[in-house]
Amino acid sequence: MDVYQTHGAFSWSELATADPAAAVAFYGSLFGWKAEAMDMGSGAYHVVKIGDNAIGGIMCQPPGSEGRASAWGCYVTVDDIDATVARCAELGGTVCMPPMEIPGVGRMAVLQDPQGAVFNAITYSSR
Repeated sequence: MDVYQTHGAFSWSELATADPAAAVAFYGSLFGWKAEAMDMGSGAYHVVKIGDNAIGGIMCQPPGSEGRASAWGCYVTVDDIDATVARCAELGGTVCMPPMEIPGVGRMAVLQDPQGAVFNAITYSSR
């Protein structure tokens, strides 16, 4: 199964933290992960890898997040991000952030289920 193309599959995990460098060092020592930093214009994004396989990312918390605890977030692959956002709202969920383009990756949105759990949905560009 290709998690980047399978609707409903968890496909990416991402840590937002106040100290990405410390997190990269910690998880690298704990799990043997390697990280490759890439400039995202707003700071470095550390792509976490096991061998040659990218499995997630570590980034600085966005502005306005000061004082919030670091947290892991998950991405769920969907066939059509716009249809998924509309369906989430129909089912009583909340659109926390409408679909946005991630250049070279795809389109994603931040959603919240009716019980309050926040998650990311993404339609990847063709790989």
